[in-house]
Amino acid sequence: MKFPLIKDVASTQVIYVDIGVSILEAIDMMLQNDHRNIIVQDNASYKILTVLDVLKIQENKVDLHLSLDALDLKCLPTIKADENVLNTIEYLNNSVEYICAVNADNSLYGLVTHTDITSHIDPHTLMDNYRLIDFLKVGRQMKWVSKDTIISDLLSDMVNGSLDNVIVVEDMKPIGILTTKDLMILIKQKVQLDVEVSKFMSSPVDYIDRNASIKEALEFVQMKKYKRVVVVDEDTKLAGIVSQKELISLTYSKWATLMKEYQEELHEINSMLTNKNREFETMASTDSLTGLYNRYKFSELYLSSYTSMVQRHNDMSLILLDIDKFKNVNDTYGHNVGDSVLIQVAHTLLKTLRNIDIVARWGGEEFVVLLPTADLKNATKIAQELRKQVEILEIDLVGHISISLGVSTVIEGDEMDEVINRADQALYLAKNSGRNCVKTQEDIA
Repeated sequence: MKFPLIKDVASTQVIYVDIGVSILEAIDMMLQNDHRNIIVQDNASYKILTVLDVLKIQENKVDLHLSLDALDLKCLPTIKADENVLNTIEYLNNSVEYICAVNADNSLYGLVTHTDITSHIDPHTLMDNYRLIDFLKVGRQMKWVSKDTIISDLLSDMVNGSLDNVIVVEDMKPIGILTTKDLMILIKQKVQLDVEVSKFMSSPVDYIDRNASIKEALEFVQMKKYKRVVVVDEDTKLAGIVSQKELISLTYSKWATLMKEYQEELHEINSMLTNKNREFETMASTDSLTGLYNRYKFSELYLSSYTSMVQRHNDMSLILLDIDKFKNVNDTYGHNVGDSVLIQVAHTLLKTLRNIDIVARWGGEEFVVLLPTADLKNATKIAQELRKQVEILEIDLVGHISISLGVSTVIEGDEMDEVINRADQALYLAKNSGRNCVKTQEDIA
Protein backbone atom coordinates (compact mmCIF):
# COMPACT_ATOMS: atom_id res chain seq x y z
CA MET A 1 0.00 0.00 0.00
CA LYS A 2 1.37 3.45 -0.97
CA PHE A 3 0.12 6.96 -0.51
CA PRO A 4 -0.67 8.46 -3.93
CA LEU A 5 0.97 11.53 -5.40
CA ILE A 6 -0.89 14.79 -5.91
CA LYS A 7 -0.95 14.30 -9.68
CA ASP A 8 -2.69 10.95 -9.15
CA VAL A 9 -5.65 12.50 -7.32
CA ALA A 10 -5.93 16.05 -8.70
CA SER A 11 -8.79 17.01 -11.00
CA THR A 12 -7.42 18.32 -14.28
CA GLN A 13 -10.83 19.35 -15.63
CA VAL A 14 -10.43 22.87 -14.28
CA ILE A 15 -11.49 26.16 -15.84
CA TYR A 16 -9.50 29.28 -15.11
CA VAL A 17 -9.35 32.92 -16.17
CA ASP A 18 -6.99 35.84 -15.78
CA ILE A 19 -7.53 38.34 -12.95
CA GLY A 20 -8.11 41.04 -15.58
CA VAL A 21 -11.34 39.62 -17.07
CA SER A 22 -14.72 41.00 -16.02
CA ILE A 23 -16.83 39.49 -13.26
CA LEU A 24 -19.61 38.93 -15.80
CA GLU A 25 -17.30 36.99 -18.13
CA ALA A 26 -16.08 34.76 -15.29
CA ILE A 27 -19.63 34.01 -14.08
CA ASP A 28 -20.74 33.24 -17.65
CA MET A 29 -17.87 30.78 -18.00
CA MET A 30 -18.85 29.09 -14.72
CA LEU A 31 -22.44 28.76 -15.89
CA GLN A 32 -21.52 27.48 -19.35
CA ASN A 33 -19.35 24.75 -17.84
CA ASP A 34 -21.72 23.93 -14.95
CA HIS A 35 -18.93 24.56 -12.44
CA ARG A 36 -19.38 25.80 -8.89
CA ASN A 37 -16.04 27.59 -8.96
CA ILE A 38 -13.44 28.99 -11.32
CA ILE A 39 -9.70 29.48 -10.76
CA VAL A 40 -8.42 33.04 -11.17
CA GLN A 41 -4.74 33.46 -12.08
CA ASP A 42 -3.16 36.56 -10.58
CA ASN A 43 0.44 36.66 -11.83
CA ALA A 44 2.20 33.81 -9.97
CA SER A 45 -0.63 33.16 -7.51
CA TYR A 46 -4.02 31.51 -7.84
CA LYS A 47 -7.36 32.63 -6.41
CA ILE A 48 -10.86 31.15 -6.58
CA LEU A 49 -14.29 32.52 -7.45
CA THR A 50 -16.95 30.29 -5.87
CA VAL A 51 -20.72 30.12 -6.06
CA LEU A 52 -20.82 31.69 -2.58
CA ASP A 53 -18.87 34.64 -4.01
CA VAL A 54 -21.43 34.89 -6.81
CA LEU A 55 -24.25 34.99 -4.26
CA LYS A 56 -22.41 37.70 -2.33
CA ILE A 57 -21.90 39.70 -5.54
CA GLN A 58 -25.63 39.53 -6.22
CA GLU A 59 -26.52 40.43 -2.65
CA ASN A 60 -24.21 43.49 -2.68
CA LYS A 61 -25.26 44.48 -6.23
CA VAL A 62 -21.64 44.64 -7.43
CA ASP A 63 -21.10 46.02 -10.96
CA LEU A 64 -20.53 42.90 -13.09
CA HIS A 65 -18.48 44.84 -15.62
CA LEU A 66 -15.69 45.42 -13.11
CA SER A 67 -12.65 43.18 -13.43
CA LEU A 68 -12.06 40.33 -11.01
CA ASP A 69 -9.28 42.22 -9.24
CA ALA A 70 -11.99 44.44 -7.73
CA LEU A 71 -13.11 41.47 -5.62
CA ASP A 72 -11.54 40.24 -2.40
CA LEU A 73 -11.03 36.68 -3.63
CA LYS A 74 -9.50 33.97 -1.45
CA CYS A 75 -5.95 32.95 -2.37
CA LEU A 76 -5.43 29.24 -2.75
CA PRO A 77 -2.43 27.33 -1.42
CA THR A 78 -0.36 25.54 -4.03
CA ILE A 79 1.37 22.19 -3.96
CA LYS A 80 3.67 20.54 -6.49
CA ALA A 81 2.00 17.81 -8.51
CA ASP A 82 4.85 15.40 -7.72
CA GLU A 83 4.45 15.72 -3.93
CA ASN A 84 2.83 13.12 -1.69
CA VAL A 85 -0.88 13.49 -0.91
CA LEU A 86 -0.07 13.45 2.82
CA ASN A 87 1.13 17.01 2.42
CA THR A 88 -2.42 18.18 1.73
CA ILE A 89 -3.71 17.19 5.16
CA GLU A 90 -2.42 20.29 6.95
CA TYR A 91 -4.48 22.39 4.52
CA LEU A 92 -7.65 20.30 4.30
CA ASN A 93 -7.80 19.94 8.08
CA ASN A 94 -8.41 23.70 8.27
CA SER A 95 -10.93 25.81 6.36
CA VAL A 96 -9.32 25.23 2.95
CA GLU A 97 -11.57 23.38 0.51
CA TYR A 98 -9.28 23.53 -2.53
CA ILE A 99 -5.56 23.33 -3.27
CA CYS A 100 -3.96 24.17 -6.62
CA ALA A 101 -1.66 21.49 -7.95
CA VAL A 102 1.13 23.10 -9.97
CA ASN A 103 3.91 21.93 -12.24
CA ALA A 104 7.58 22.61 -11.60
CA ASP A 105 7.28 25.95 -13.46
CA ASN A 106 4.27 26.93 -11.28
CA SER A 107 1.83 26.52 -14.17
CA LEU A 108 -1.55 25.09 -13.19
CA TYR A 109 -1.73 21.28 -13.24
CA GLY A 110 -5.12 20.83 -11.59
CA LEU A 111 -7.19 21.23 -8.44
CA VAL A 112 -7.25 19.00 -5.35
CA THR A 113 -10.53 18.84 -3.41
CA HIS A 114 -11.93 16.74 -0.58
CA THR A 115 -13.74 14.67 -3.21
CA ASP A 116 -10.50 13.89 -5.04
CA ILE A 117 -8.85 12.64 -1.87
CA THR A 118 -11.91 10.71 -0.68
CA SER A 119 -12.25 8.92 -4.03
CA HIS A 120 -8.71 7.55 -3.63
CA ILE A 121 -9.17 6.26 -0.08
CA ASP A 122 -9.64 2.54 0.31
CA PRO A 123 -12.53 2.11 2.77
CA HIS A 124 -11.24 -1.32 3.80
CA THR A 125 -8.44 0.41 5.66
CA LEU A 126 -11.01 1.44 8.26
CA MET A 127 -12.27 -0.89 10.97
CA ASP A 128 -15.99 -1.61 10.91
CA ASN A 129 -16.43 -0.76 14.58
CA TYR A 130 -15.66 2.92 14.00
CA ARG A 131 -19.22 4.31 14.13
CA LEU A 132 -20.58 7.61 12.84
CA ILE A 133 -22.24 8.32 16.16
CA ASP A 134 -18.77 8.54 17.77
CA PHE A 135 -17.69 11.33 15.44
CA LEU A 136 -20.95 13.15 14.77
CA LYS A 137 -20.64 16.88 15.01
CA VAL A 138 -23.81 18.89 15.13
CA GLY A 139 -22.73 22.52 14.88
CA ARG A 140 -22.28 25.53 12.67
CA GLN A 141 -21.69 23.50 9.51
CA MET A 142 -25.34 22.45 9.45
CA LYS A 143 -28.46 24.55 8.96
CA TRP A 144 -31.98 23.18 8.75
CA VAL A 145 -35.14 25.00 7.73
CA SER A 146 -38.83 24.28 7.11
CA LYS A 147 -40.11 23.66 3.59
CA ASP A 148 -41.90 27.03 3.41
CA THR A 149 -38.71 29.05 4.00
CA ILE A 150 -38.04 31.51 1.16
CA ILE A 151 -34.82 30.77 -0.73
CA SER A 152 -33.76 34.43 -0.97
CA ASP A 153 -33.95 34.64 2.84
CA LEU A 154 -31.38 31.84 3.09
CA LEU A 155 -28.72 33.43 0.90
CA SER A 156 -27.29 35.75 3.53
CA ASP A 157 -26.98 32.91 6.07
CA MET A 158 -25.29 30.68 3.48
CA VAL A 159 -22.85 33.41 2.43
CA ASN A 160 -21.98 34.59 5.95
CA GLY A 161 -21.80 31.06 7.33
CA SER A 162 -19.94 29.64 4.29
CA LEU A 163 -22.59 26.93 4.11
CA ASP A 164 -22.67 24.83 0.97
CA ASN A 165 -26.05 23.29 1.81
CA VAL A 166 -29.26 23.67 3.78
CA ILE A 167 -31.30 20.70 5.02
CA VAL A 168 -35.09 20.98 4.75
CA VAL A 169 -36.91 19.19 7.56
CA GLU A 170 -40.45 18.35 8.57
CA ASP A 171 -40.88 17.22 12.20
CA MET A 172 -37.04 17.20 12.20
CA LYS A 173 -37.02 14.52 9.49
CA PRO A 174 -34.96 15.47 6.40
CA ILE A 175 -37.22 15.81 3.37
CA GLY A 176 -34.96 17.79 1.05
CA ILE A 177 -31.64 19.53 0.56
CA LEU A 178 -30.65 22.74 -1.22
CA THR A 179 -26.96 22.97 -2.16
CA THR A 180 -24.81 25.65 -3.76
CA LYS A 181 -24.86 23.51 -6.89
CA ASP A 182 -28.66 23.82 -6.96
CA LEU A 183 -28.33 27.59 -6.51
CA MET A 184 -25.85 27.77 -9.37
CA ILE A 185 -28.40 26.07 -11.64
CA LEU A 186 -31.11 28.53 -10.54
CA ILE A 187 -28.80 31.47 -11.22
CA LYS A 188 -27.98 30.05 -14.64
CA GLN A 189 -31.69 29.72 -15.40
CA LYS A 190 -32.31 33.24 -14.01
CA VAL A 191 -34.96 31.93 -11.64
CA GLN A 192 -36.47 34.38 -9.14
CA LEU A 193 -35.50 33.20 -5.65
CA ASP A 194 -38.44 34.70 -3.74
CA VAL A 195 -40.05 31.24 -3.60
CA GLU A 196 -40.34 28.50 -1.02
CA VAL A 197 -37.34 26.21 -0.74
CA SER A 198 -39.58 23.18 -1.29
CA LYS A 199 -40.00 24.21 -4.95
CA PHE A 200 -36.36 23.68 -5.85
CA MET A 201 -34.92 21.44 -3.12
CA SER A 202 -33.54 18.04 -4.07
CA SER A 203 -35.83 15.38 -2.67
CA PRO A 204 -35.88 12.77 -1.25
CA VAL A 205 -32.70 13.05 0.83
CA ASP A 206 -30.22 10.20 0.82
CA TYR A 207 -29.17 9.62 4.41
CA ILE A 208 -27.37 7.08 6.53
CA ASP A 209 -28.03 5.80 10.04
CA ARG A 210 -25.83 7.21 12.81
CA ASN A 211 -24.91 3.66 13.87
CA ALA A 212 -23.33 2.98 10.48
CA SER A 213 -19.57 2.46 10.37
CA ILE A 214 -17.08 4.97 8.98
CA LYS A 215 -16.36 2.43 6.26
CA GLU A 216 -20.03 2.46 5.23
CA ALA A 217 -20.12 6.26 5.28
CA LEU A 218 -17.04 6.46 3.09
CA GLU A 219 -18.44 3.96 0.62
CA PHE A 220 -21.66 6.00 0.64
CA VAL A 221 -19.99 9.30 -0.39
CA GLN A 222 -17.84 7.52 -2.98
CA MET A 223 -20.86 5.84 -4.57
CA LYS A 224 -23.11 8.92 -4.43
CA LYS A 225 -20.30 11.41 -5.13
CA TYR A 226 -21.55 13.58 -2.26
CA LYS A 227 -19.59 16.18 -0.29
CA ARG A 228 -21.34 15.23 2.93
CA VAL A 229 -23.29 12.51 4.72
CA VAL A 230 -26.71 13.39 6.15
CA VAL A 231 -27.09 11.33 9.33
CA VAL A 232 -30.35 10.35 11.03
CA ASP A 233 -31.23 8.63 14.28
CA GLU A 234 -33.35 5.53 14.84
CA ASP A 235 -36.52 7.57 14.22
CA THR A 236 -35.09 8.95 10.93
CA LYS A 237 -34.82 12.39 12.55
CA LEU A 238 -31.91 14.60 11.58
CA ALA A 239 -28.90 13.84 13.80
CA GLY A 240 -26.21 15.81 12.00
CA ILE A 241 -23.86 15.98 9.07
CA VAL A 242 -20.42 14.43 8.64
CA SER A 243 -18.36 16.16 5.98
CA GLN A 244 -15.83 14.68 3.62
CA LYS A 245 -13.19 16.62 5.54
CA GLU A 246 -13.92 14.68 8.72
CA LEU A 247 -13.93 11.36 6.88
CA ILE A 248 -10.57 12.23 5.34
CA SER A 249 -9.11 13.09 8.75
CA LEU A 250 -10.31 9.83 10.29
CA THR A 251 -9.30 7.71 7.33
CA TYR A 252 -5.79 9.07 6.96
CA SER A 253 -5.22 8.71 10.67
CA LYS A 254 -6.06 5.03 10.42
CA TRP A 255 -4.21 4.68 7.14
CA ALA A 256 -1.04 6.12 8.65
CA THR A 257 -1.24 3.56 11.46
CA LEU A 258 -1.68 0.65 9.05
CA MET A 259 1.26 1.80 6.98
CA LYS A 260 3.56 0.99 9.86
CA GLU A 261 2.74 -2.68 9.31
CA TYR A 262 4.21 -2.58 5.80
CA GLN A 263 7.87 -2.54 6.71
CA GLU A 264 9.01 -3.07 3.12
CA GLU A 265 7.67 0.33 2.06
CA LEU A 266 8.39 2.26 5.22
CA HIS A 267 11.69 3.58 3.89
CA GLU A 268 9.79 5.64 1.29
CA ILE A 269 7.72 7.60 3.81
CA ASN A 270 9.31 7.00 7.19
CA SER A 271 10.64 10.53 7.63
CA MET A 272 7.29 11.98 6.60
CA LEU A 273 5.28 9.77 8.97
CA THR A 274 7.60 10.63 11.85
CA ASN A 275 6.57 14.27 11.51
CA LYS A 276 2.92 13.59 10.65
CA ASN A 277 1.85 10.86 13.08
CA ARG A 278 1.37 13.17 16.03
CA GLU A 279 -0.59 15.54 13.81
CA PHE A 280 -2.86 12.71 12.63
CA GLU A 281 -3.47 11.56 16.19
CA THR A 282 -4.41 15.11 17.18
CA MET A 283 -6.73 15.45 14.19
CA ALA A 284 -8.57 12.27 15.12
CA SER A 285 -8.94 13.11 18.82
CA THR A 286 -9.49 16.85 19.13
CA ASP A 287 -12.15 19.37 18.20
CA SER A 288 -10.71 21.58 15.45
CA LEU A 289 -12.31 24.80 16.77
CA THR A 290 -11.67 24.72 20.53
CA GLY A 291 -8.69 22.36 20.70
CA LEU A 292 -10.47 20.30 23.36
CA TYR A 293 -10.91 16.54 23.09
CA ASN A 294 -13.76 15.45 20.82
CA ARG A 295 -16.57 13.07 21.74
CA TYR A 296 -14.73 9.97 20.49
CA LYS A 297 -11.56 10.71 22.47
CA PHE A 298 -13.61 11.53 25.58
CA SER A 299 -15.28 8.12 25.33
CA GLU A 300 -11.83 6.47 25.25
CA LEU A 301 -10.62 8.45 28.26
CA TYR A 302 -13.84 7.73 30.16
CA LEU A 303 -13.26 3.99 29.83
CA SER A 304 -9.69 4.19 31.12
CA SER A 305 -10.75 6.49 33.98
CA TYR A 306 -13.63 4.17 34.87
CA THR A 307 -11.25 1.19 35.04
CA SER A 308 -8.97 3.15 37.37
CA MET A 309 -11.96 4.16 39.52
CA VAL A 310 -13.05 0.55 39.95
CA GLN A 311 -9.53 -0.71 40.69
CA ARG A 312 -8.81 2.00 43.27
CA HIS A 313 -12.34 2.24 44.69
CA ASN A 314 -12.38 5.98 43.98
CA ASP A 315 -15.28 8.34 43.36
CA MET A 316 -15.85 9.87 39.93
CA SER A 317 -18.40 12.37 38.62
CA LEU A 318 -19.38 13.99 35.35
CA ILE A 319 -20.63 17.45 34.33
CA LEU A 320 -22.59 18.23 31.19
CA LEU A 321 -22.83 21.96 30.48
CA ASP A 322 -24.42 24.13 27.84
CA ILE A 323 -23.99 27.82 26.88
CA ASP A 324 -27.26 29.61 27.57
CA LYS A 325 -29.05 31.21 24.59
CA PHE A 326 -26.11 30.49 22.31
CA LYS A 327 -28.34 30.59 19.22
CA ASN A 328 -29.05 34.25 19.98
CA VAL A 329 -25.31 34.96 19.88
CA ASN A 330 -24.98 33.39 16.42
CA ASP A 331 -28.14 35.07 15.13
CA THR A 332 -27.20 38.50 16.50
CA TYR A 333 -23.43 38.66 15.99
CA GLY A 334 -22.68 35.94 13.43
CA HIS A 335 -20.92 32.60 13.58
CA ASN A 336 -17.41 34.07 13.84
CA VAL A 337 -18.34 35.71 17.13
CA GLY A 338 -20.10 32.50 18.15
CA ASP A 339 -16.89 30.59 17.48
CA SER A 340 -14.98 33.09 19.61
CA VAL A 341 -17.43 32.51 22.48
CA LEU A 342 -16.93 28.73 22.23
CA ILE A 343 -13.15 29.15 22.27
CA GLN A 344 -13.17 31.48 25.29
CA VAL A 345 -15.50 29.19 27.22
CA ALA A 346 -13.24 26.24 26.42
CA HIS A 347 -10.18 28.15 27.69
CA THR A 348 -12.03 29.14 30.85
CA LEU A 349 -12.98 25.53 31.55
CA LEU A 350 -9.36 24.40 31.10
CA LYS A 351 -8.05 27.20 33.31
CA THR A 352 -10.54 26.50 36.10
CA LEU A 353 -10.43 22.69 36.21
CA ARG A 354 -7.89 20.52 38.00
CA ASN A 355 -5.00 18.90 36.12
CA ILE A 356 -6.58 15.45 36.47
CA ASP A 357 -9.95 16.54 35.04
CA ILE A 358 -10.89 15.76 31.44
CA VAL A 359 -12.91 18.21 29.35
CA ALA A 360 -14.27 17.76 25.82
CA ARG A 361 -16.57 19.47 23.38
CA TRP A 362 -19.65 17.25 23.29
CA GLY A 363 -21.26 18.92 20.28
CA GLY A 364 -22.44 22.39 19.26
CA GLU A 365 -22.38 24.54 22.41
CA GLU A 366 -22.27 21.57 24.82
CA PHE A 367 -19.20 20.52 26.80
CA VAL A 368 -18.60 17.50 29.03
CA VAL A 369 -16.24 17.26 32.01
CA LEU A 370 -15.05 14.10 33.77
CA LEU A 371 -13.93 14.53 37.37
CA PRO A 372 -11.82 11.62 38.66
CA THR A 373 -11.79 11.24 42.50
CA ALA A 374 -14.68 13.72 42.92
CA ASP A 375 -17.90 12.69 44.65
CA LEU A 376 -21.20 14.42 43.87
CA LYS A 377 -20.70 17.10 46.55
CA ASN A 378 -17.23 18.11 45.33
CA ALA A 379 -18.32 17.85 41.68
CA THR A 380 -21.14 20.29 42.41
CA LYS A 381 -18.66 22.74 43.95
CA ILE A 382 -16.47 22.48 40.85
CA ALA A 383 -19.52 23.00 38.63
CA GLN A 384 -20.47 26.14 40.57
CA GLU A 385 -16.94 27.48 40.16
CA LEU A 386 -17.08 26.86 36.40
CA ARG A 387 -20.41 28.68 36.26
CA LYS A 388 -19.00 31.70 38.14
CA GLN A 389 -15.84 31.91 36.02
CA VAL A 390 -17.82 31.86 32.77
CA GLU A 391 -20.29 34.42 34.14
CA ILE A 392 -17.53 36.97 34.79
CA LEU A 393 -16.06 36.61 31.30
CA GLU A 394 -16.12 39.84 29.31
CA ILE A 395 -16.46 38.93 25.63
CA ASP A 396 -16.07 41.48 22.83
CA LEU A 397 -19.43 42.55 21.32
CA VAL A 398 -21.34 39.94 23.32
CA GLY A 399 -20.53 41.10 26.84
CA HIS A 400 -21.42 38.53 29.53
CA ILE A 401 -22.80 35.04 28.96
CA SER A 402 -23.85 32.21 31.24
CA ILE A 403 -23.88 28.43 31.29
CA SER A 404 -26.18 25.81 32.76
CA LEU A 405 -24.74 22.62 34.22
CA GLY A 406 -25.95 19.12 35.10
CA VAL A 407 -23.94 16.91 37.46
CA SER A 408 -24.07 13.15 37.87
CA THR A 409 -21.90 10.68 39.74
CA VAL A 410 -20.47 7.50 38.27
CA ILE A 411 -21.60 4.26 39.87
CA GLU A 412 -19.75 0.99 39.37
CA GLY A 413 -21.55 -0.94 36.66
CA ASP A 414 -22.74 2.23 34.86
CA GLU A 415 -22.39 2.52 31.13
CA MET A 416 -21.16 5.96 30.05
CA ASP A 417 -24.50 6.65 28.31
CA GLU A 418 -26.31 6.14 31.62
CA VAL A 419 -24.11 8.70 33.40
CA ILE A 420 -24.47 11.15 30.49
CA ASN A 421 -28.24 10.67 30.53
CA ARG A 422 -28.49 11.53 34.23
CA ALA A 423 -26.34 14.62 33.73
CA ASP A 424 -28.42 15.57 30.70
CA GLN A 425 -31.65 15.35 32.72
CA ALA A 426 -30.09 17.54 35.41
CA LEU A 427 -28.93 20.00 32.72
CA TYR A 428 -32.46 20.09 31.30
CA LEU A 429 -33.75 20.90 34.77
CA ALA A 430 -31.18 23.69 35.11
CA LYS A 431 -32.34 25.17 31.81
CA ASN A 432 -35.96 25.05 32.94
CA SER A 433 -35.05 26.61 36.30
CA GLY A 434 -33.98 29.91 34.77
CA ARG A 435 -30.54 28.95 33.39
CA ASN A 436 -27.17 30.02 34.84
CA CYS A 437 -27.39 27.41 37.58
CA VAL A 438 -26.23 23.93 38.59
CA LYS A 439 -28.51 20.94 39.09
CA THR A 440 -27.54 17.40 40.07
CA GLN A 441 -28.97 13.94 39.63
CA GLU A 442 -30.41 14.29 43.15
CA ASP A 443 -32.58 17.20 41.94
CA ILE A 444 -34.27 15.06 39.31
CA ALA A 445 -37.78 14.10 40.40
